[in-house]
Amino acid sequence: MKCLIVEDDFISRRILRELLNPHFEIEIAVDGEEAITAFKLAHQAKSPFDLICMDIMMPKMDGREALRLIRQLEKEQEVPPNLETKIVMTTALDDPKTVFDSFYQDGATAYLVKPISKQKLIRELRALGLIQ
Repeated sequence: MKCLIVEDDFISRRILRELLNPHFEIEIAVDGEEAITAFKLAHQAKSPFDLICMDIMMPKMDGREALRLIRQLEKEQEVPPNLETKIVMTTALDDPKTVFDSFYQDGATAYLVKPISKQKLIRELRALGLIQ
């Protein structure tokens, strides 16, 4: 399975990579623009990501905007809802409005507040059916 980590902070990228590496083939993007490019290239290669872990606050294009664009691209490509990429938004903000907006307006699959523990991440991946 493939995972795209979208994170502008080096330490956060490294932690997520270490936590996810036993379960996924990992690719990295440092902002929303790179995430969109990686998403398009994966679909063109007929090898889409199973999981995207994306920070909300990033330079150039933030995670919420990238999330909306990814969901729009999936609609344009007529990806069935059950085959959409699982997108877990990550942030240091424990803001209920951001959580609500990410889920109900932008189409996030899940939401994790930093610091992300191995237990929280594994529990979420199991709930999403990505690991056993």
